Amino acid sequence: MKSIRIIFALAAAWGLFALLPGLFGEAGPRPEYYYGFIGIALVFQLIFIMIAVDPARYRALIPISILEKLSFFLPVTILYAQGRVDTGPVFFGAMVDGLFMLLFALAWLLSRRADKAA
Repeated sequence: MKSIRIIFALAAAWGLFALLPGLFGEAGPRPEYYYGFIGIALVFQLIFIMIAVDPARYRALIPISILEKLSFFLPVTILYAQGRVDTGPVFFGAMVDGLFMLLFALAWLLSRRADKAA
């Protein structure tokens, strides 16, 4: 369970580091979308912290966390393939989310093994 704690703690730390400055950035033409995205993404960092604190108790949230990462990674990857997103910060952030998505899947598999061993 220690590796699961580390994965989710790192995800929460990275998310807070990447998202908090966005609260003070330029929102663009649709501020409700921009700040809504930042807000829900920040809430998910709290979920990652909950999982990091007690992975066994909050194991059911891990697949939902995988979907949270997929919900940014997949659209940006498609937009990049269409030439609608360049290799700037948005693309980089999506690739980090893709990495955490894979790590969350690994954590879920590890938690199943730990569950069976207990």
